[in-house]
Amino acid sequence: MASETSAQRTHQPHTLRELRDSGWQSKSVKDEIRDNFVRMLAAGEPLFPGIVGYDDTVIPEINLALIAGHDMLFLGEKGQAKSRIMRMISRFLDEEIPYLDIPGCPVHEDPYHPISSVAKTYLATHDENQVPIAWWKRDDRYVERLAPGTKFADVIGEIDPAKLVGGVSMSTEDALHFGLIPRMHRGIFAMNELPELDELVQVGLFNMLEERDVQIRGYPVQFDIDLLLLFSANPATYNRSGKVIPQLKDRIGTVVHTHYPRERDLGIQIMQQEAAVDLDGDYPVVVPYFIREILEQITVCGRKSKYIDHQSGVSARFSIANYRTAVASARHRGVILGEKPSVVRLSDLGHLYSSSLGKLELDMMGSHQMSERQVLDALIAEAVSIVFSEYVEQHGLEAIGDIFSRGVKIEVGDLLPSSQYAERLKHVPPIWDKAFELNASENEAMRASCVEFVLAGLHALDRISRSQQHGRIEYEFE
Repeated sequence: MASETSAQRTHQPHTLRELRDSGWQSKSVKDEIRDNFVRMLAAGEPLFPGIVGYDDTVIPEINLALIAGHDMLFLGEKGQAKSRIMRMISRFLDEEIPYLDIPGCPVHEDPYHPISSVAKTYLATHDENQVPIAWWKRDDRYVERLAPGTKFADVIGEIDPAKLVGGVSMSTEDALHFGLIPRMHRGIFAMNELPELDELVQVGLFNMLEERDVQIRGYPVQFDIDLLLLFSANPATYNRSGKVIPQLKDRIGTVVHTHYPRERDLGIQIMQQEAAVDLDGDYPVVVPYFIREILEQITVCGRKSKYIDHQSGVSARFSIANYRTAVASARHRGVILGEKPSVVRLSDLGHLYSSSLGKLELDMMGSHQMSERQVLDALIAEAVSIVFSEYVEQHGLEAIGDIFSRGVKIEVGDLLPSSQYAERLKHVPPIWDKAFELNASENEAMRASCVEFVLAGLHALDRISRSQQHGRIEYEFE
């Protein structure tokens, strides 16, 4: 494969004359993206691999925008794959494109349509056989910037004092140090959190894209910049008056509204995919499906909670981090106790504080005196109650309460051996295997996980009492 790549590069044009003879055609970046996108769409190739839950909503809007040649704004709360989708649009660029490999040239010039005075002068004074051509790779043609802290000079450019000392006039492009946007000529520029961009930079951005000039300290320099521009923003700030100048809003061709997964199963799919945790290895881990349901339900409950700031939202990263923590806790137990495989339990969720706190933004009006830890405890309890109630309704698990009756006390904890659960519960009712689709009867570690789920569920339904001390929980049936 490497030799083929090397051969391809050997036969690539290296001069302007060779490029013309090869039949290469110049295209704008939006035409290039559209043509490659249409080709992949017609061939039935995956367009946005790994993006889950957007097939009928977000992706059709993006498809139309790419065909229309629109700049795009992705509008949604945090953790809705906005940045990831923006990065994926670069896959519709050509693998490589040629540019003028001229010393001192500030941008990757189109060999047929140069925009800088350096390139124009060089072409006017050299034979095409003497004009060198290099190739710009796809991955290098995408650049992303976070709006907070971004200065005018970073994005647009600034007067270079060293060039002025050398005698260059301020009114010419030779006096400029180019920012990211001019240097991404023929590429994709993405700006995250657009409303946080300084108003002066927004004006410069508008001038660059609409008027095709760079106005630095009052000196306009004309450029025909070729760009696909992408933005992301949170609705709460984007829709606030004065955060984004109207002229820039008007310049954006398509606004794509993202959203959180509309079904819990989709959220679980995203959580597992993005966590990318290896459950095998020397100390394998099993994650029962009801644990995955609870982890995702915690996030779902957070998005609906009156204690959480809805304008901020609860990111998918919340579920992903919690999933990794739960698996890590189970693996930690497996290493210490020698359990193979180790099965994730409800007590492993006692470590979610480390991966959750800081990801929840409380609503100061709704939370009152509640701490972030108390809010998280409430979300976990609500999630357990919802998922357990679904199992009760579906499988009649209320009968399980009879097994623990007659004043039994059961202690659980993330570092308790699974065998201790087995001693307390000699026989598992057949309904458990049906309800959890697991071999709870045969596997002690699986039985321990099921026991904890049922205990936590019964407590959530106020059927039993619970006390907690030093990381261990004791359930009591009165």
